[in-house]
Amino acid sequence: MKHRARLFVVLGAVSAATAVAAGAFGAHALADAVTPERLATFQTGADYHLAHALALIAVGLTARRWGHPAVTAAGWLFLVGAVLFAGSLYALVLTDTPVLGAVTPLGGVAFIAGWLCLALGVWRTHR
Repeated sequence: MKHRARLFVVLGAVSAATAVAAGAFGAHALADAVTPERLATFQTGADYHLAHALALIAVGLTARRWGHPAVTAAGWLFLVGAVLFAGSLYALVLTDTPVLGAVTPLGGVAFIAGWLCLALGVWRTHR
């Protein structure tokens, strides 16, 4: 479990760096290149990306103490959610392909499931 816990902290840190870079790219490179609505969409992706990068780090730290399988599932769900949610919003804005917006809710569902798994894993460990 310690190896997996470390993996989630590393993935979270790399994901956070990527989210910050995406936010900076959106604020500076895209500001004059896309409409304000598309820029807001890109920023939403960066915001959720960063929040769930931090959640991945929290999962790694939590997994060290409470190694329930649901905690591990939460980490994978946060990672998948970031790729689907933020990734689809980034791609939607950069390629102007509205159909990619259909993928975004799947990422949102993964985020919700991840939070519920994290709660369940910690709860079950303390029973």
